[in-house]
Amino acid sequence: MKFHRMLLLLSTLFFALPVLAGMSPELLSLSEDWAKIKYQMPQDQRVAALEALNGQASSLVAAHPGDAAPLVWQAIILSTTAGEKGGLGALSLVKQAKKLLEQAEAIDSDALDGSVYTSLGSLYYQVPGWPIGFGSDKKAKAYLRKALAVNPDGMDPNYFYGDFLLQAREYTAAVAAFERALAAPARAQRPIADAGRRSEIETALAKAKAAL
Repeated sequence: MKFHRMLLLLSTLFFALPVLAGMSPELLSLSEDWAKIKYQMPQDQRVAALEALNGQASSLVAAHPGDAAPLVWQAIILSTTAGEKGGLGALSLVKQAKKLLEQAEAIDSDALDGSVYTSLGSLYYQVPGWPIGFGSDKKAKAYLRKALAVNPDGMDPNYFYGDFLLQAREYTAAVAAFERALAAPARAQRPIADAGRRSEIETALAKAKAAL
């Protein structure tokens, strides 16, 4: 059941959407293209588009060694591709994403407003544990709390922590986290991604309230 849930959630999971202030034009363009694919493109066109975008991300990583931000964005693209593809191949892609995030963590763990922590935390609670995958609720909780320590009012750390709590059936705490996520300020450079994220938060919030 948990592996099936992973395949379903990876289709909506994108990892944290990093704050983009001060980022290069190339990375800003990459993030905008990702949002258009994720939230606006017909489903049957997404995998090919994401695979092409991953090629661009890989080139950006190679061009900026020692920079955590491109690594985070390539991880986002790989995880989104995993969700669109589904099946056992999804697990291989999220393992690649995890390695990229670990590289980013080693370079600058607080990069992009703690998005490394949020992204790793979201992976750890959605991917199944041994022997299928690397999932760990303990690690998930630790990473998500680190993300909140870096960015306590952020939309993404609160959303993912809320979703973690929702899966743990801690409904009251989940509602509070989702409400904090909805109260987060809009990101001026991310209108498409923000709209999609807010829709996901509202759906999750309704589910948590219904379970109380």
